[in-house]
Amino acid sequence: MSTPTQSPASPPDPSTDYLDYAALTAYVKHLAETHPRVVRVHSIGISPQGRELWLLTVGVDPERRRPSVWIDGNMHACELAGSSVALALAARLATMLDGGGIAGGGEAATASVPPTVIAAASAPLYYILPRMSPDGAEAVLKTGRFVRSLPRDPRAAHTPPRWLYQDLDGDGLALAMRILDPAGDFVEAPGCPGLLVQRGIADPGPYYKLYPEGIIEHFDGHSVPAFTFMDDNPIDLNRNFPAGWVPHHRQVGAGAFATSEPESRAVVEFAVAHPEIFMWFNFHCFGGVFIRPLGDGPDSKLNQSDLAVFRQLGAWAEEFTKYPMVSGYDEFLYEPDKPLHGDLSDFAFETRGAYAFAIELWDLFARLGMKRPKRFVEYYEQMTRAEVIALYRWDREHNGGRAFPAWRACQHPQLGAVEVGGIDPRHTVWNPPPAQLTEMCGQHFTMLLHAAALTPTLQLSPGPIERTGELVRVTCIVRNLGYLPTHVLHGAKALDIAQPLAVDFSVTHGTLVDPGAAHQVIGHLAGWGHGLDGAANLPAYMQSEGNATQTRVAVWLRGAGAAGKTKVRIRAGGLRTGWVEATLEV
Repeated sequence: MSTPTQSPASPPDPSTDYLDYAALTAYVKHLAETHPRVVRVHSIGISPQGRELWLLTVGVDPERRRPSVWIDGNMHACELAGSSVALALAARLATMLDGGGIAGGGEAATASVPPTVIAAASAPLYYILPRMSPDGAEAVLKTGRFVRSLPRDPRAAHTPPRWLYQDLDGDGLALAMRILDPAGDFVEAPGCPGLLVQRGIADPGPYYKLYPEGIIEHFDGHSVPAFTFMDDNPIDLNRNFPAGWVPHHRQVGAGAFATSEPESRAVVEFAVAHPEIFMWFNFHCFGGVFIRPLGDGPDSKLNQSDLAVFRQLGAWAEEFTKYPMVSGYDEFLYEPDKPLHGDLSDFAFETRGAYAFAIELWDLFARLGMKRPKRFVEYYEQMTRAEVIALYRWDREHNGGRAFPAWRACQHPQLGAVEVGGIDPRHTVWNPPPAQLTEMCGQHFTMLLHAAALTPTLQLSPGPIERTGELVRVTCIVRNLGYLPTHVLHGAKALDIAQPLAVDFSVTHGTLVDPGAAHQVIGHLAGWGHGLDGAANLPAYMQSEGNATQTRVAVWLRGAGAAGKTKVRIRAGGLRTGWVEATLEV
């Protein structure tokens, strides 16, 4: 693993703009140098083009393993806001945990977070991977071309004709291209110069075909192929994870095998090595929605206690970010009864036992005043001409027209006279205008603090020391003071990482009567939380589930010396919780 070196004095601010690789690297260095007590940074992998996958570890005592929150962004190359929000969250966490408060830009919602939430959210570690696809993001930032995840094609050969992005007019960008055609399926919207909309039967010409700015590989001089958005970058990282993975012919973007790509493999290897991750934020763009499990079945198949916790997380999401939380199966399948395979949030939920969700940043549909459809995914499928015009005007008013630059005449080497430009969705559609980032970062920081406050939290409380002749009995209480149980998900109890808790005893200047008592398995401890809108809220049924949040353990000692000479070291914990320790003098 490599470690970043010296950083510049004044790094760029991710909450006000989108950072290229050099600027992002400078920023993570700056965070580690500015907050050495609570921030560590290292690389968990390297891209094929030689860029590091920087991971920030943020927390008080950052080397101590304990329940952890994972945050990642920019696995899809065009979705740059994910990296900006992830970096801004890291900066706010570092400031908060280093004693600098949490106002971070003066957001009113953040400033009003209750002290109990701040205290609980200060307990876990935070693992933050701001950019999962550094090669893809760099291509988007520098060329404007569309890249789903990775700007590479690992296939040995591609024989059918296809479109390849290319800058045709020398402006450094590869955007869109339109060609006059009497059979064209697009037309300029009346009163909106340059804006193309789907052609209707009443529309007068001129008519256009719309393609990417680029050339046709294997062009036969006549046939123009259709453009598919993954022609020259066929792997989608969010289909490459080992959770329900299926091959490409069944799932577009799957890759040659699960974790075939170094970027997804690095994330999986880190997650497997850190079973204490209990909450997973996977940032995408765009839409303004939290997408939660299940991805392959209705809520009736989801453990109902886990569903109640998701309802609580969803209520906070709506309160603090104004984004709804929806079921991936019920509201986000692109085709009915055809679940997506190999996505990251399913991997985190199904195999790592974490409360996981994909967050589509940038509530563009709400900004345009669009009515929410029955299924959230229909926002992307059923945009009317009036709504496209509303977007065009919104861009003119709030973004300087960056999304719809003017068309420019150009000579195409294969097709003759064309126009290029016209559509640049980087800073209006795929991502918000940079001016919108600061508010967004503050909203998601408030949401993060509330989600992180659910952390399981172990406590050791020494009990009374009892003497019976030459024998001494030492007891202690192991408690879970956290909202979630120590196994986190109720539906994850069967996972290998959901091993029961154990308590270890070691003695100096004395011996255990029963050496086998040095390691005692105590099972799991309940949390005090029940989620939202469950039966426990109904006054007629309000009752606690006993004291399942704690258990008592004891050992007998022989040969205890004078007071203060014999010491008993007690260590309690497990894979999901980390370990807590206490030392008693007998």
